Amino acid sequence: MSVVLACDLGGTSFRAALVDAQGVTLAESMIPGPVSLDRMGWSEIDPTAWWQILIEACSAIAKAQPALFSHVQAVAICGVTRTQVFLGRGGEPLRPAMTWKDTRSEAAATRLRERLGDAHPESARINAFHPLARLAWLHEQELHEEEATFPGLGSVLEPKDYLNFRLTGRQAGDPVSMARLLASAEIVAGIDPLAAVGFSPAILPEVLEPCQAVGPVQADLPAPFDVIAGVPVFCSSNDTWAAVAGLGAMRPGYAYNISGTTEVLGVVSERAAEAEGLMTVDWRGVSQLGGPSQNGADTVSWLLSLLARGDGDHTAIGRDIDALLAGPRHAQPLLFLPYLQGERVPYWNPSLRGAFIGLNRQHGATDLAWAVLEGVAFLNRIVLERAEAALGAPVSEIRFGGGAANNRLWCQIKADICQRPVVVGHAKEPGILGAAIVAWTGLGRFTSLAEAQAALVSVSARFEPDPARAALYDNLFSLYRRSEAALAPISTELAALSHGTDALTARRPAP
Repeated sequence: MSVVLACDLGGTSFRAALVDAQGVTLAESMIPGPVSLDRMGWSEIDPTAWWQILIEACSAIAKAQPALFSHVQAVAICGVTRTQVFLGRGGEPLRPAMTWKDTRSEAAATRLRERLGDAHPESARINAFHPLARLAWLHEQELHEEEATFPGLGSVLEPKDYLNFRLTGRQAGDPVSMARLLASAEIVAGIDPLAAVGFSPAILPEVLEPCQAVGPVQADLPAPFDVIAGVPVFCSSNDTWAAVAGLGAMRPGYAYNISGTTEVLGVVSERAAEAEGLMTVDWRGVSQLGGPSQNGADTVSWLLSLLARGDGDHTAIGRDIDALLAGPRHAQPLLFLPYLQGERVPYWNPSLRGAFIGLNRQHGATDLAWAVLEGVAFLNRIVLERAEAALGAPVSEIRFGGGAANNRLWCQIKADICQRPVVVGHAKEPGILGAAIVAWTGLGRFTSLAEAQAALVSVSARFEPDPARAALYDNLFSLYRRSEAALAPISTELAALSHGTDALTARRPAP
């Protein structure tokens, strides 16, 4: 039986699976991802750790299903984006990768925007999460702790592109994942953003379409890849793009919501449009308007930890939050602003902070849990409303995937708050199915991604908005927006205080 090896490098885990031409997963393995080194504003991961977990996950499958693994026809890996891997001219990592959470480049981004002015279209998009801002930060650090990185930088890759490079020996990236970096390499009105931070387009890898082959698996790799030496590795794309394909939502008139460690929500359309704070990305035949947030299952995990609930097992988050939601809820709802790590879409503000609003003495853990789920859904609604307004039409439905899509209550909350049907795909891991769709399309089994989606994607559940609850959520949503506006300035001041509060955080002598 022919299969493809589909992999999904997520924020907290790595998944690998063998998927047949009908989209059925026949074998799979999940490995916890490497723990990022996080402290105030910093978030880094050693990229070689990703290579090790790729080997570990695939080895587990090959050991459990050796005959099936030997029939792998192709490899496709999707993965986290807004994360840069910095390689030397010989292809070796020069420093840890900067993850999507890293905000060290906030000040550098401000200075870079001022230098570039308004003439270049990418200038307005430069913020602490932008790859060009990270390069600007590296440039500014040249004479400090990063002196070995800047002059030796040979290329900048996305995490999945680094894994493709280790498999094939060829450096390449796709235009979806690299959209912002590619835009930064364009010279407009005589302005060269890359040159402004001391780099040339030579640091960019070759650009391939997602369904193009990067190259064959090299023959001298460790087991289990020696078994599949010579099979093609397709370029693929980021985990969001792949998951949208795996949900069957990569077609005009649909919205998607991928809920993993963090959330991504966007609208797919035939034409490109712009909306404040949203990302417009060419998705090779269609356009997406929306983008990633900084919260999702990680926000729920934080709440469970805060309440000393659960055992820290990420796979049990759904069970633990269900146990909380089963308790009695107070008549007066709470509001929760979910900005625990700043926010990307739609605010691009690393200084935003979270808050519970409306607490009284009778509120308990159940009320906090409801507020967290609703707070994330309110943010979904903000993004959806901006996208629909820019495109001039509502979406027909929201295709919902990721771990949170297994929670029927959260599905209903999102439908009621966003006032759109929420539809869950049959695939347990849409990113894996999306990567498999790339591989089978690249192999020629399907003539297009659209044909592959039609053949391999099916629906398992549909949640219609409840009119009564939707009306109540309209009132709460209005209060949510007012709370955001009122607390944003205070968040900025509190974030600024974090740089000068050593006296508050120092250990005090015991009484």
